[in-house]
Amino acid sequence: MRKPILSLILLCVIAALCIGCGRVQNTAAVPDSEAESEEAETMRMKIGEIDVEVAWEDNEAVAALKELAREGLRVETSPYGGFEQVGSLGQSLPREDRQMTTEAGDIVLYSGNQLVVFYGSNSWAYTRLGRIVDKSASELRELLGNGGAVITFTLE
Repeated sequence: MRKPILSLILLCVIAALCIGCGRVQNTAAVPDSEAESEEAETMRMKIGEIDVEVAWEDNEAVAALKELAREGLRVETSPYGGFEQVGSLGQSLPREDRQMTTEAGDIVLYSGNQLVVFYGSNSWAYTRLGRIVDKSASELRELLGNGGAVITFTLE
């Protein structure tokens, strides 16, 4: 009589483990469509006709910039101080200004509505948006240091 009870208990334990594993697998297999669509959308940036690879920050300002990029965003910039290009976004984005020292490749938000792309260095309070990762400081100076630039953003 003990053998059938032990077998029944063992069978129940195995069934419980299988059911538990099945739940974990099913939950993991169901994609979160919102997270999936966010990952699928990549914001692209061009300086003139040159694509640049950007490591974007994960903050509210970048989320708002992505919404603007959804329709295509064109920012006409002007050189300032011999180390940056500055242009109006046409509206304010959420700010998380922090004192920082920038370097070539940094992309920041100034005063909530100005896009700044650095080809040199400066210290000020900005909201960090991202960093150009595929261009050297000299390449950025060549792209940005000779008059105004047009910077475009798209969402793919």
